[in-house]
Amino acid sequence: MGYKVAVVGATGNVGREMLNILDERKFPADEVVAVASRRSQGVDVSFGDKTLKVKALENFDFSDVDICLMSAGGNVSKEWSPKIGAQGAVVIDNSSAWRMDPDVPLIVPEVNADALVGFSKKNIIANPNCSTAQLVVALKPLHDRAVIKRVVVATYQSVSGAGKDAMDELFSQTKAVFTVSEIESKKFPKRIAFNVIPQIDVFMEDGFTKEEWKMMVETKKILDPKIKLTATCVRVPVFVSHSEAVNIEFENPISADEARNILRTSPGCLVIDKHEPGGYVTPYEAAGEDATYISRIREDATVENGLSLWCVSDNLRKGAALNAIQIAESLINRKLITPKNKAA
Repeated sequence: MGYKVAVVGATGNVGREMLNILDERKFPADEVVAVASRRSQGVDVSFGDKTLKVKALENFDFSDVDICLMSAGGNVSKEWSPKIGAQGAVVIDNSSAWRMDPDVPLIVPEVNADALVGFSKKNIIANPNCSTAQLVVALKPLHDRAVIKRVVVATYQSVSGAGKDAMDELFSQTKAVFTVSEIESKKFPKRIAFNVIPQIDVFMEDGFTKEEWKMMVETKKILDPKIKLTATCVRVPVFVSHSEAVNIEFENPISADEARNILRTSPGCLVIDKHEPGGYVTPYEAAGEDATYISRIREDATVENGLSLWCVSDNLRKGAALNAIQIAESLINRKLITPKNKAA
């Protein structure tokens, strides 16, 4: 018997990607339901070769749902995830609402799937921030080998991380540049076309942005609370895929060749690292792919036991939709959930 899966936020970028990936991976679902706010009720969304009519969250009955993939924003999740979890569905939430709750596991399956066992306290599992997800996939095997002390990361994050309106703004601004039209900035604090913006999310009292703070605290929760991490998060005029320049300081010696070999055999990682023009992966090539691509692995002689690397991943997939579905698959594979009994 298969599972009943509800995708909440099914009309958004990530929600649609969740539906695509459920179909691609032949997820063991007997029924998949698209759910969104009342204003999207009746909208058609694609699921494989089928078309699903969106149902309204406000009056949807979750009592026979096994897994709820939640991608409707933090405020919606804070209100609805506990209600849905109380009805017996496991909520896998893509927002930041529950990530730092001590009773909610924050999961990247390649990194800390063992922490899934704690989900039953609230029936909620958190998906990390998109920039954190790809980072910890790359860091985990290196941490296991040489113990990471400190990470310095600069991100180059695509506009899709800010939603469909942000993608539309990049498109319209780019068009305006070529047609010498007025450039309007609504979604971003400055123009994004042919520019980079060193701010993602709001500023905090210490001068870091909330996006940078998320990377710091989420990496500690997922990987190791002893790791020190500092981040500078930058929005770039790319539609899909986040890139990161990562500098790592280890407790123990590790060479670039050793790191390369470790990462080549690590889950979720794909090493493309040739010391020649084009011997690395860019965000354009990572779009639509599942892997975290790692390139430019090299030793950093300015610190003891230092490495630098470049990693790229599709933020809508591994950074959000794919990771959520991998969490659901892990629950099933580890026999942590079974389908609810369907009445005959």
